[in-house]
This record gives sequence, C-alpha cells and structure tokens, in this order.
Amino acid sequence: MNPKRCAACKYLRRRCPKDCIFAPYFPPNDPAKFACIHRIYGAGNVSKMLQQLPDQTRAEAVESLCFEAKCRVDDPVYGCVGIIHLLQTQVQNAQNELAKTQAEVAVAQTRLSQTQNSDF
Repeated sequence: MNPKRCAACKYLRRRCPKDCIFAPYFPPNDPAKFACIHRIYGAGNVSKMLQQLPDQTRAEAVESLCFEAKCRVDDPVYGCVGIIHLLQTQVQNAQNELAKTQAEVAVAQTRLSQTQNSDF
C-alpha cells in the first residue's frame, strides 16, 4: 500500500493499491481535480476509460477529462461546446474586422495613387 493515497483514493475513502490506475494522474495535493472529474463522469467510468488507453496517452486523456469536466461544471448546458462556440464567434468577428480593414486600406491606397497621378 502507498503511504500517501492518491487524490482519487482519498476522495473515494479507500486504500490506494500499488497498481492504482489513478495514482499517476491524481496526486494527493490536488484533490479538486479528481472531485470534478468524478462528479461528471464517475470513478468507475474514468477507470474503464484509462484502462482502455495505452499508458503513453493516459495523462493527456486525464487532462482532457479534467478540462471537459470543469467546463461542464461551469456551464452545465453547453460545457466545452459553449467555449468552442464563443471562440468561433470571436474568430469570425476578427476575420470580418480584418476584411473590413483590408478593404479600407485598399480604398485609401487607390485614392492616394489617384491623387498622386492627378498631381503630375
């Protein structure tokens, strides 16, 4: 048994075995990380997901689950989709503003060249 239980085992109030699937990804000093994931997905589902993944991709999967769970807690209706929509809207607005500015620059350059040509 590990002398320091991982955050998941502490949260679930169980012993932390040496081969605990949660231990590498939920250190004892960050209990909120597991609590958030457990609230949305459940410990059993997270355990099953991690067991199905290769070892080298598990850390990234945990980070993704954590981000998605936090988004779902913050916005229960839309979760990550709300953030994606917001960012897409911001990108679209920036592209529209860029196109408008480029058109204004083109008009200004045309006027400048016309003014210079009429001076000669």
